[in-house]
Amino acid sequence: MSFNIFIYALDKIITPTIMVVADAQMRFKSMEIINNAILNECSKEFNYDDIIHIEKDKDGNIVFLKADTLKMNKIATDISISSQNELKKMGETGIKIPIGYIFKNNILAQMGPKVPVIMEPIGYIETKYQSEFESAGINQTRHKIYVQVSARVRVIIPTKNNEIEVKREVPIAETIIVGKIPNTFIDLDLNDASYKLDNTYKN
Repeated sequence: MSFNIFIYALDKIITPTIMVVADAQMRFKSMEIINNAILNECSKEFNYDDIIHIEKDKDGNIVFLKADTLKMNKIATDISISSQNELKKMGETGIKIPIGYIFKNNILAQMGPKVPVIMEPIGYIETKYQSEFESAGINQTRHKIYVQVSARVRVIIPTKNNEIEVKREVPIAETIIVGKIPNTFIDLDLNDASYKLDNTYKN
């Protein structure tokens, strides 16, 4: 009888609380991993002048603005693969959450047995770019480029599992373009410069 009560309490009271904590912890760690992957790969490979080609006429007006999608795809691929590999490593190692967390008390938080939590990436890890233009003065335009990575992961504890989505957007370039830019270039299309990695990929 006592055992049945314990199992009921575990399922109805302890498990949901531990699951909430596990989701939050794994979300934080996943975002940290993705953030580091973006910064590491972009610091090695992303140079604005190599990626965005600007041509001007004799009066200094912008007549051509084009992204090197081949280079951007290479960087996006490296970010996705690096993110996936590090997420898998962290997921297999996992974390342990003390049962004391359910009492929401700082004194008791580290008490009691620890529940193991593991994680696995599922679906796709997608890396894409966002481009933003804004006025920075007369005939000056500020151009910002962001990298956005999104992934789905499954958080697993012994009695339950849950799927969460993790998204991280990091600015990787900002420059001032001097010269009049035609409105047709204000929405620089970077849709082709992206990469979607299936989690069946094996390194």
